Amino acid sequence: MVSADAARTAVGVLGNAIALFLFLSPTPTFIRIWKKGSVEQYSPVPYLATLINCMVWVLYGLPMVHPHSTLVVTINGAGTLIELVYILLFLLYSDSRKRLQVAAAVLIELVFISVLAALVLTLVHTHERRSLVVGIVCMVFNVMMYASPLSVMKLVITTKSVEYMPFFLSLASFANGLCWTAYALIRFDVFIAAPNGLGSLLGLAQLILYATYYKSTKRQMAARKLKEMSLSEVVVNNGGDGDSKKTDGTAPQHEIQRA
Repeated sequence: MVSADAARTAVGVLGNAIALFLFLSPTPTFIRIWKKGSVEQYSPVPYLATLINCMVWVLYGLPMVHPHSTLVVTINGAGTLIELVYILLFLLYSDSRKRLQVAAAVLIELVFISVLAALVLTLVHTHERRSLVVGIVCMVFNVMMYASPLSVMKLVITTKSVEYMPFFLSLASFANGLCWTAYALIRFDVFIAAPNGLGSLLGLAQLILYATYYKSTKRQMAARKLKEMSLSEVVVNNGGDGDSKKTDGTAPQHEIQRA
């Protein structure tokens, strides 16, 4: 029979793989941003929330805080680096106002995690108490990470379009929450189980929204593309009419000069 430790390790490895997929799932979104040279209506909130979430979980998984949590450190360390790349791209392709807001948010997050680490490691002296303090903070930010797409969900309901709610990000959030909930239940860890259980429910809600508004999104995008094509044809035709008018106007002048 498989031991609880072996099962937990196996689920943790699977959780690492799914979480990595979660962190990489916005890649198509940022390729689109790079090609268009603009962040359009995409929100930086999910990436800022994921960054602070990853950083506090790295702190939680350190041996001096919560021993035997290597799998927690590895995936959240990778997530921190990936989110920093996304935020850098956001800074490059945002307008000056949004760029300033994002930069200020990142600075606040870095100051917060530095102060938290310093206080926990110097003022709290047992693994149990350190795990408790950092674990509570982790729960708060994990819920924030999963709840961060709520603003996008509101936009989806208002516009009846899922264009700015990436499907793979929603799917990965659901799968990630489910897997880490199972990991935490094998050897009960309330700090991992509670926020990830909530995260799986929020991920499911996003998938339901996606299924609800997928067809209307396709119709809106097709109508917009048709309108853009019609406008380009009008511009081309107007340009052609201008050239013909110019030609018609110059011919009589030459005839007058000859006369």
